[in-house]
Amino acid sequence: MAIDRKENNQRYALADLPAKFDLIIIGGGITGAGILREATRTGARVLLVEQGDFASGTSSGSSKLVHGGLRYLKTGKWRLTLESVHERRRLLAEAPGLVEPQTFVMPIYRDSRPGRFVMGLGLRLYDRMAGTRTSRWLPASPALELEPHIGRDGLLGALSYEDARTDDVRMVLRLILESMDDGGVALNYVKAERLLVAGGTVHGVVLQDAVSGQTREIESRMVINATGAWAARLPGAEVGAPPLRPLRGSHFVFPLGRLPIRHAVSWLHPRDRRPIFAYPWEGIALCGTTDLDHDPATPLRMSRQESDYLLEGLGWQFPGLKLTQADAISTFAGVRPVVSSGKANPSAESRESALWSNPGVVHLAGGKLTTFRVQARQALAEAARQVAQLTPADEQPVFASVPRSKLPARLSGRLGTAAARFVDDMPVPEMSAIGQTPYLWSELRWAARHERVVHLDDLLLRRTRLGLVAPEGGRALLPQIRPICQAELGWDDARWDSEQQRYLGLWQQLHSPICPAA
Repeated sequence: MAIDRKENNQRYALADLPAKFDLIIIGGGITGAGILREATRTGARVLLVEQGDFASGTSSGSSKLVHGGLRYLKTGKWRLTLESVHERRRLLAEAPGLVEPQTFVMPIYRDSRPGRFVMGLGLRLYDRMAGTRTSRWLPASPALELEPHIGRDGLLGALSYEDARTDDVRMVLRLILESMDDGGVALNYVKAERLLVAGGTVHGVVLQDAVSGQTREIESRMVINATGAWAARLPGAEVGAPPLRPLRGSHFVFPLGRLPIRHAVSWLHPRDRRPIFAYPWEGIALCGTTDLDHDPATPLRMSRQESDYLLEGLGWQFPGLKLTQADAISTFAGVRPVVSSGKANPSAESRESALWSNPGVVHLAGGKLTTFRVQARQALAEAARQVAQLTPADEQPVFASVPRSKLPARLSGRLGTAAARFVDDMPVPEMSAIGQTPYLWSELRWAARHERVVHLDDLLLRRTRLGLVAPEGGRALLPQIRPICQAELGWDDARWDSEQQRYLGLWQQLHSPICPAA
């Protein structure tokens, strides 16, 4: 069964699905989306389900960096770094506008450890793994010309190198929508209640639609559990499951006027020597990240402890700016699905993925945004040991080529193959920017019409990131957003009022820059 891209926003009742698929993927983040993309190329009948919105978990709360993991060299994770820099190179070539080069500047100060020699040696190795030379040394004066607000006392200069950035949610959505074009089925707000097991073998999933409340059993030759930090909690996942350690990474979003940086600036926090960073993204300055154990029973948001930690780091690197919590536009946090090795320091845990299987089911946890394609192919290869049809196809570009259009590269990269139709279908007056943000009014209409929006927060926090980059989550824009949602989603006044209340409550709870003390 294929879903017509033109009707992407329709809710498909569980009763309309086929009784059986070759593969059911549980989890609609970057890992599940990558598996869906690779699995549809095998010719298998594939269904992906996500209990919330697509990318609403870890994959909307990442640092938005497509990087090789320079810091992993310090801990001897050579294979992970090599794999990551190769995938970064592929993504830059295959998804221009979605994955974009990002220059990093790393200031070096007198008596700092590690110093210029050690860091420069690490960057040369990083370059060698990537097969290109981008790192260079900048004396103090040129470094200050690049980034005039970095600390000057004791500044020797800076090391510069190249990585990449993305919009993590748009990457997930492009994978899912292009997979649907190829015949895959993907449903958001559908929860996998439990696995169907007979004779010790998984043969399907009990699904519940959160919108309609409908429940249905769907048979499957194979299930892949790609729920990340929660992979071991799915009934049937416990056999062979490694211990998982959810780690929270929190981030500040500042106006570029208050944190006026031109490149990514990376430095070691003065308190614990952990690497932190700040860089321009989507018209704002993003700063992160922390690394703390997260209790899944608590809201996923920045704590006061993390706020103080990041502000301390910013104050050390940008002493003249005197940034405070009140300067921020918003905050966001994500949970890393890390496999625990029992280390006391969360930052010392490996970011490599873990794979385990039982009859009829494969489970996947850990890994990085950058290496989703590798993880997807590994999961399918493991599944193919039980269902040969799922053997990964020969390697090919993970993203479809994008036809030329009149759109900026940024928007074409995010829309993918839909870019040309976007130009033809969207009203010309709405091809204008929303305030000082990089988003167009037409992006809201397009997403509401075509991209499976169920709630207002889907539109403002994920299809676009207005809720993160606009003051107060875009509260002042809501009267103009209302007619778009009502026209495209069929919401009456009561539904709009309910959605607005829900969205503002979620924003206040999870993204307000004023972090609770507890």
